[in-house]
Amino acid sequence: MENSTKKRSLSGIQPSGNVHIGNYLGMIKPALEYQKSYECLYFIADFHALTTIKDGAKLHQYTMDLVATWLALGLDTAKHIFFRQSDVTCVTEYAWYLSCFTGIGLLEKAHSYKDAREKVKEINHGLLAYPVLMAADILMYDVDIVPVGKDQKQHVEMARDMAGSVNAVLKKELIKLPEPVVKEDVMTIPGLDGRKMSKSYNNEIPLFCDEKTLEKKIMSIKTDSTPLEAPKELSGSLVGELFSLFAEQSQYSDLKDRMAKGGMGWGHAKAELFQIINSHLKDFRTEYDKLRADEDNLIKVLNNGAKRAQEIATIQLNLIRSELGFKKV
Repeated sequence: MENSTKKRSLSGIQPSGNVHIGNYLGMIKPALEYQKSYECLYFIADFHALTTIKDGAKLHQYTMDLVATWLALGLDTAKHIFFRQSDVTCVTEYAWYLSCFTGIGLLEKAHSYKDAREKVKEINHGLLAYPVLMAADILMYDVDIVPVGKDQKQHVEMARDMAGSVNAVLKKELIKLPEPVVKEDVMTIPGLDGRKMSKSYNNEIPLFCDEKTLEKKIMSIKTDSTPLEAPKELSGSLVGELFSLFAEQSQYSDLKDRMAKGGMGWGHAKAELFQIINSHLKDFRTEYDKLRADEDNLIKVLNNGAKRAQEIATIQLNLIRSELGFKKV
């Protein structure tokens, strides 16, 4: 794969909690689409998760959950690279080199840092240096594009700034400047309360929970008290928005028309929402449960991916090591 002429794409996700439908629709599913036309690197950003999670057992659990999730959803590890960030430890060395070319002023502009300051959250060095480690994740793998949501575009731009600083100081085009690719059609996925689906809001719909739990979650969606016989507008409702994410247009139109005629309650609509989400996830869930039960195999997948990622990383690491007077590894 490493000798392929295809352009290279990179995507990463933190193991920071239970995987939910928002993660799937907003990040994982769009990222997997790039398998068709790029050679892809996908990584689990466990070093990044350490800024907020200090429980090793939970970090391991969330990591294994993610490995099983990506594999169940169709990641082809024969053609693409899937690895755990901490298994390619030279990323921290590469981050140090970038740090020495990066001004504090740039880091203080990061949205995550400013948000933490405004909310009087704990600010550790890991949070401040977060963009540098993210830049190392990107630049060390010589990637062409980084598909991101709008809220993550800044990190790719900062990585480009850091690469530009290194190239300018060393007077050599040493590091490739990757392009952020923002998918405008990837929407914010609403949670059970209408706000963005998030573990911090406790409003998520778990991706691979059992059917009974999934049904209970969906039936808990708050709706208005319009009488059963009265017409109801599906468009603009939370039930309708979630339904549209999984239904065909014809299915959505059919439910919308039936709701508008009256005689159908929100409970009926939520029951149909459960059926369509469950139908979409059922086969994936079965595959996930099978994969998740074999952690030895999941770790084997990560180890194989780390070896392949290390090969790419070592090339880039040696380039900057050589320029800065350090021995090659």
